[in-house]
Amino acid sequence: MFTGIITDIGQITELEQRGDLRARIACSYDTSGIDLGASIACDGCCLTVINLGADWFDVEISAESVSKTNIGDWAEGSRINLERALKVGDELGGHIVSGHVDGVAVITAMEDEGDSTRVTLEAPDALARFIAPKGSVALNGTSLTVNAVDGASFGINFIPHTKQVTNWGDAKTGDRINLEIDTLARYVARLQDWK
Repeated sequence: MFTGIITDIGQITELEQRGDLRARIACSYDTSGIDLGASIACDGCCLTVINLGADWFDVEISAESVSKTNIGDWAEGSRINLERALKVGDELGGHIVSGHVDGVAVITAMEDEGDSTRVTLEAPDALARFIAPKGSVALNGTSLTVNAVDGASFGINFIPHTKQVTNWGDAKTGDRINLEIDTLARYVARLQDWK
């Protein structure tokens, strides 16, 4: 489990297809405190650490994960949002995020409003019903509040702090974004379908 509060920006330093995709991610974490087998959310995808160095960790990514996320867009040099797994007693500053990406949204518009940036995204049709105004979504692993919804289109705002401590300062129109819908929305919809 994660909170959607990004704790580091990693950088892809190596990508290698070995049956599954393998990525080496440079980070500023103290990797001596990371166990092999630990889960780290990488741009919102819960991935398992398989190897460690002084300032990097490796993950293996299945074809299923690549097909459901924007991981296929990663390249050497790509900057990605990182979050270590939630520990009992940690502050839950965002919302409960599983790291199981539901699909990919696309940025369709960006507009500065004061110091903030309003971003409009298009969700896959199958996920649009789970997105509600003032509800939560995780986008590239970042816990965000939805401002407005119009069909499959929805908008969020980034304050300057968020753009500085995540990779959202690099975002541009046309980017494919990992989308995880709110767990509560998923269960409410399931209960309604059950009736």
